[in-house]
Amino acid sequence: MGSLKETSALVTGGGSGIGLGCAARLLADGAAVTICGRSEERLRGAVERLGGEADYVVADITNEEQISAAVDHAAKRGTLRSIVANAGGSTSIGPIGSIDTEAWRATMDLNATGTMLTIKHGSRALVEAGGGAIVVVSSIAASNTHRWFGAYGVSKAAVDHLVQLAADELGTFGVRVNGIRPGVVRTELVAGIADTGPILEDYLSCMPLARVGEPEDIAEAVRFLAGPESSWITGQILNVDGGHHLRRGPDYSSMFESMFGEGDLFRK
Repeated sequence: MGSLKETSALVTGGGSGIGLGCAARLLADGAAVTICGRSEERLRGAVERLGGEADYVVADITNEEQISAAVDHAAKRGTLRSIVANAGGSTSIGPIGSIDTEAWRATMDLNATGTMLTIKHGSRALVEAGGGAIVVVSSIAASNTHRWFGAYGVSKAAVDHLVQLAADELGTFGVRVNGIRPGVVRTELVAGIADTGPILEDYLSCMPLARVGEPEDIAEAVRFLAGPESSWITGQILNVDGGHHLRRGPDYSSMFESMFGEGDLFRK
């Protein structure tokens, strides 16, 4: 791929996992990378792991003032061309009949509203810069049901539609918007799942390319969609999951039965 020199990039949730991998990949091709997240300690550690070449700003993507400030910070480091909307997560798990409503709302706010705010303010800066690319990190849970995952898959499905809506609206201004649906990727968030056991075995049985993904697998796809090589691609949701989307969602019964009790998975 070509150089990203003299361009700036913002990666939300860049302190670890997929976000950190994306930051490293954009740096490797010359971009001035800014990472943001809620933990300053984690961000500092990430910058050290990136060789001190990246910058960071503390920002919660659900806070409009903070994400706007993060975009402004990145735009001051060069011509802003790339925004990776990676930040997300979930506090909402369990049977739908007994799901915690506040946890549901918090997860929807983080994933759907937080991504919207990132696109809202990021797109303004990209338009002012003459165009660019937004790459949103979604999840296979957006397309393949993950039982007992609560609001997570629902919120990521909203993110996928947001990608298409934003791509349709922003294309005329030279801003491309695409999404990536990772499968199970070896990060801190899934450390236990990626270890040997029935859940991992089930994941692998659902993958034509039967291995756990690495952050670098996602970062390579992000780099392509963020750069000029994909200049005629917008509104796409790319599955980077070893082919998992071709089959079914994972079976977490062994984990959730021990957490909630077998009977409680099916009734209030």
